[in-house]
Amino acid sequence: MTTIVAPAVRAYLAGLQQRIVEGLEAIDRSPFRRDEWTRPEGGGGVSRLIEHGNALERGGVLFSHVLGETLPASATAHRPELAGRAWEAMGVSLVLHPRNPYAPTAHLNVRFFVARKAGAEPVWWFGGGMDLTPYYGFAEDAVHFHRTCRDAVAPFGADVHARYKQWCDEYFYLKHRREPRGVGGVFYDDLNEGGFDRCFALTRSVGDHFLPAYAPILVRRKDTPFGERERDFQLYRRGRYVEFNLVWDRGTLFGLQSNGRTEAILMSMPPLAQWRYDWSPAPGTPEAALHTDFLPPRDWLA
Repeated sequence: MTTIVAPAVRAYLAGLQQRIVEGLEAIDRSPFRRDEWTRPEGGGGVSRLIEHGNALERGGVLFSHVLGETLPASATAHRPELAGRAWEAMGVSLVLHPRNPYAPTAHLNVRFFVARKAGAEPVWWFGGGMDLTPYYGFAEDAVHFHRTCRDAVAPFGADVHARYKQWCDEYFYLKHRREPRGVGGVFYDDLNEGGFDRCFALTRSVGDHFLPAYAPILVRRKDTPFGERERDFQLYRRGRYVEFNLVWDRGTLFGLQSNGRTEAILMSMPPLAQWRYDWSPAPGTPEAALHTDFLPPRDWLA
């Protein structure tokens, strides 16, 4: 029987939230707001949010630990045998939308889930990952981000990075647009292979590598001069981010179906975005290069 140490997972996640917020506050030179909330059905969380910062136009780093008597439909769609079970979920999720169009949006999620039923062994798994969504592509940024993602999972198997990178490319894909959301990273779900200790260690490593993966990029790009053209394209591409999160993201759906805190769930939305009818960038422009040279999945470490 597997020994599940949920309090240790909770302690790690709460500490990870605090460490990431402190690292981002040092870069932005602005404080994050703290908002603690409770959920009537059980549990709650802490939202750390920044709006109109110096580097971050909007960003949230969320910790949640919630419980329920019956799994929502989004959690049992791929595992119907778990329908009707009580559940417990905890995690840290963040989305950072920089002010500067040359600085990419970043996303991280690390989570732990347990489904319980009287007389049966608990079913548990970890999930998570991080990915990068640039508006203007820089090869050195993509290489650095992917190298750090590889380093995060390398101790857990020679094939893990390749599998999790491909999973990320396939998950963060706008099927209705036939285009990726960004340049990817790593993504995994339903992780229980190798036992609790291995899976928890892998998830800790992914969480611990987020700041080393993203902070140098944000520092490098946050003060790059830009004009209305770059800002206009940033808002256009942010529209794609909104579309993915509202149409395809399973985490958003689970949060809404489980009666989570709407303000926290929709924190991932950018503060401003725009849509155009049947628009595409002119060939040969930096905007077109994002679509031709950066969004198509590739091996950035080759």
